[in-house]
Amino acid sequence: MSLYPLQGSTAIVTGGSSGIGLACVELLLEAGAAVAFCGRNEQRLRNADRQLRERFPKARLLAQPCDVLDAASVKSFAAASLEAFGPAQVLINNAGQGRVSTFADTTDEAWSEELNLKFFSVIYPVRAFLPQLERCANAAIVCVNSLLASQPEPHMVATSAARAGLKNLVRSMAFEFAPKQVRVNGILIGLVESGQWRRRFEARAERELDWAQWTARLAVNKQIPLARLGLPIEAAQAILFLASPLSAYTTGSHIDVSGGLSRHA
Repeated sequence: MSLYPLQGSTAIVTGGSSGIGLACVELLLEAGAAVAFCGRNEQRLRNADRQLRERFPKARLLAQPCDVLDAASVKSFAAASLEAFGPAQVLINNAGQGRVSTFADTTDEAWSEELNLKFFSVIYPVRAFLPQLERCANAAIVCVNSLLASQPEPHMVATSAARAGLKNLVRSMAFEFAPKQVRVNGILIGLVESGQWRRRFEARAERELDWAQWTARLAVNKQIPLARLGLPIEAAQAILFLASPLSAYTTGSHIDVSGGLSRHA
């Protein structure tokens, strides 16, 4: 029996072509689930699909371009997944990234973009897939969120505010969907290796530092007790726990995956 009892189930991953999303797709396939994943970048999506099929030649896998901020696009993705694999038991909302800005330099447009991204990248997929989830036993929604939801940073004011709103939304959905037997949880990540951090590394001033040295110094400067950045697979493992029946009595909760960065009990 698989460590994560998802054999024969159908799982959905948004933002699944790289980083934490891609790590989730890999773990779900290892757990025996059929997986439909989406992303906006078609080239990255095709590359991920090809690599996954090489690694999992018997996988039940669907990769479809989808803009999670476009309700019609999300509905089309939900219909394609339903036709290919049947109703979804698991929905993992992973799309979105951070915006670096202070209150003083965040424009009205930037506020609107950030709030729209953080909320509707969850609202549209939940709306589209909830009727499917309601048809399944042990149904689960997992939202990838940030420690900023509880521990805001002044240089990421818009993202921090939006992340706090998403944390609240998870709890609200958990209460509302509990009678439907659909659990809703999230994870709060700290600094996790990603394309965003790679781009910052490429733009670094200290050219003598390699990736390991640069990230180690970053971890020290950020006062991360485990003294390193997290790995996408480490976040994905927490997500898989919340997505599986192993967490059947857990809803409205968040798992801290921040290497000890959290200053909250």
